[in-house]
Amino acid sequence: MAATTTLNLLKCGQLKLFPAAPHIIKHSHNNITRTVSNCRSLYSCSRRNSYPLPLYPPHVRSFASSSVLWQDAASYRSELSKCKKIVIKLGSAVLTRGDECGLALGRLASIIEQVAELQNAGYEMMVVTSGAVAFGKLRLRQEVLLSQSMRETLSNRADNKGQIMLEPRACAAAGQSGLMALYEAMFSQYGVTTAQVLVTKPDFYHDYTRNNLRGTINELVQMNIIPIINANDVVAPPPEKDKDLQGVISIKDNDSLAARVAVEMGAHLLIMLSDVNGIYTGPPGAEGSLLLHTFYPGDSTNIVYGAKSRVGLGGMESKVKAAQWALDRGTSVVIANGMTLDSTILKTVQGRKIGTFFTGAKPTGIPIEVQAMNARDGGRDLLALTADQRADIINRLAELLIERQDKILSENKKDLELSRRQGDLTPPMLARLSLSPTKLRSLSDGLRQIAASSHNNVGRIVKKTKIADGMELTQETVPIGVLLVIFESRPDALPQVAALAISSANGLLLKGGKEAANSNAYLHSLVQEALSIHAPKDAVQLVETREEVNDLLELDDLIDLVIPRGSNELVRKIQNESKGIPVLGHSEGICHVFIDKAADPQMAIKLVRDSKCDYPAACNAMETLLIHQDHRHTKLFEDILDMLKAEHVKFHPGPRLAKSLKFGPSEAQSMHVEYSGLECAVEVVDDVDEAIHHINKHGSSHTDSIVTEDKETAERFLHGVDSACVFHNSSTRFADGYRFGLGAEVGISTSRIHARGPVGVEGLLTTKWILRGAGDGVQDFAEGGLKKFIHEELY
Repeated sequence: MAATTTLNLLKCGQLKLFPAAPHIIKHSHNNITRTVSNCRSLYSCSRRNSYPLPLYPPHVRSFASSSVLWQDAASYRSELSKCKKIVIKLGSAVLTRGDECGLALGRLASIIEQVAELQNAGYEMMVVTSGAVAFGKLRLRQEVLLSQSMRETLSNRADNKGQIMLEPRACAAAGQSGLMALYEAMFSQYGVTTAQVLVTKPDFYHDYTRNNLRGTINELVQMNIIPIINANDVVAPPPEKDKDLQGVISIKDNDSLAARVAVEMGAHLLIMLSDVNGIYTGPPGAEGSLLLHTFYPGDSTNIVYGAKSRVGLGGMESKVKAAQWALDRGTSVVIANGMTLDSTILKTVQGRKIGTFFTGAKPTGIPIEVQAMNARDGGRDLLALTADQRADIINRLAELLIERQDKILSENKKDLELSRRQGDLTPPMLARLSLSPTKLRSLSDGLRQIAASSHNNVGRIVKKTKIADGMELTQETVPIGVLLVIFESRPDALPQVAALAISSANGLLLKGGKEAANSNAYLHSLVQEALSIHAPKDAVQLVETREEVNDLLELDDLIDLVIPRGSNELVRKIQNESKGIPVLGHSEGICHVFIDKAADPQMAIKLVRDSKCDYPAACNAMETLLIHQDHRHTKLFEDILDMLKAEHVKFHPGPRLAKSLKFGPSEAQSMHVEYSGLECAVEVVDDVDEAIHHINKHGSSHTDSIVTEDKETAERFLHGVDSACVFHNSSTRFADGYRFGLGAEVGISTSRIHARGPVGVEGLLTTKWILRGAGDGVQDFAEGGLKKFIHEELY
């Protein structure tokens, strides 16, 4: 069976052989096993001829542990989640304390917890570690101090730090047992067994020693034991001149050792933990040095290496060479920071944007960091334009939506057909994904409204004060900076948001869902075509790389505001994961309609139908209907329920209503539910005060409405409900930027800072203070000074 699987893989090209040995492929079931075993004899020949070392894929690993078959390394980070055999390399700088004497137990405990979690989840984990010298140094220093006389203690046998110079090999001998005991004790807390494997460079020189090493580690891995692999510093040759720091041997070939072990064992992924975040374009502390999240070996000439770490010998250049060597032989590599307690290993395995990922695929798109910087420059170019020029761009975009309507609908049709085939979108999501001539006309009209209002956005005077004679202070509106808008299944959001960003002179990054890839790409091309009239195309950019949303949220130095538009899960996730960038939006739209005792019956039925049935998937659709107790046994109550049934709306009675219904539908599981479909909750309340209390307790501060002819009750409701939008005798569906006359909206915010409710262009602006003086200093206004404050409001 295994031979047949391997033969099939060879035929379809998923597995590869050394370029110099294609003749060993035998297209027969009987010969494939013998061919694989005979590959062992080719191994030493391949090394002499610089052929790649083997990577053993899972399909053939059980019977071809020393064959020359391998699979390609991951080309993209997203593929790392498929890696199951992983080597973790722990460098000296990660494991040792700042005084280079003893281990950093906090960091080590975090690393062990992550490795154990992966091991218990079914991954095959191996650890290449240093630290024996540092561990032994602590033990031997105590012994030396105890054996010294007072005179010796005060003699010149100490270095300039007062530290006793110790023989590194002796430290390694004293520290090996303690280091392994520590690993064993810590891993045992998670039910994981470990085994020590000591190696030296000669172990890799000969086939038989290499086979023995490979066989031993494979046996341990198959028994669910984590091999702790370490270079045997006890028998290491003397350190070269100026190669050791403070007499500490940090395994000289630790990086290459990890690469060797990863390739020999057929590991899918090698994670090299260092004391920096990854590879930089220059020394990490140098001005202008940027972290490279993805490293393509062909671009290595652009890298300038800095100094090595405080205890490391090879430095980053050594790590890069080892990583490239492993990558060339089919093992994926990530260099990341092991000094943090931020689940670096787990996030790397999940494909998150951690450290520097090595790939053999030449980058094709523009890195997101560059896109963000270009967007900021593009936003400044927009700011330099006149209001008329920005309006021209938006009007041209509105025209293009009508002129290119057929092409837009054609691209949208591709997305709809693909989504229907895949079946991964719900009917409400498909409705949001769909474009139509009516939607495009409405969208075009909204853009024209934005263009018409562009003349009074940027540079508008908010306040003007005369500070003193010759001093005038002005507060003016200015763009926020760079916006990141993340949306899913809403291609019509792209031109809306782009127009608002252009009107407010903000740079814009757009991250759309893959389900609307064709629609988004074409609509973005129209935005760029419109921009080309007066501004650079870089002002509005579509993020088409494979970055995950959580990776984008880490660019807090490049992005100023995040605006999510999509499902509750998307918005909630972004709000939770965005630690350094403000998020404008709402995670839930639990909207209420309250039918007061003084409500007009026909108006009540009309507004309930419109609020729930006009667009059930909308965030401003009614999710809970509250009815005054006086209507409980009236014709209005029955008419409302009959109307909901006629509209195929399934209703769930609240706890109080459910008690009075003998054979009614099942009780609502919660009064805090956004159904986003033809479902709603229904509950009865005693009066307007109870309705207010219910809404403030169970609502989401989005939109709530009262239906009543009693103006006093209405005012009580309008001022008592703590929501972004509160209506009287109006459908909740009016909570929309277009219906508010904002032209379009970037979203609806339920937060209490910066912007609330439907957010149009006003929500994309901030202010700055401009002070115009005449050589004034604060001493001029001090006691006995020549000037006095006036603080006269001019505007």
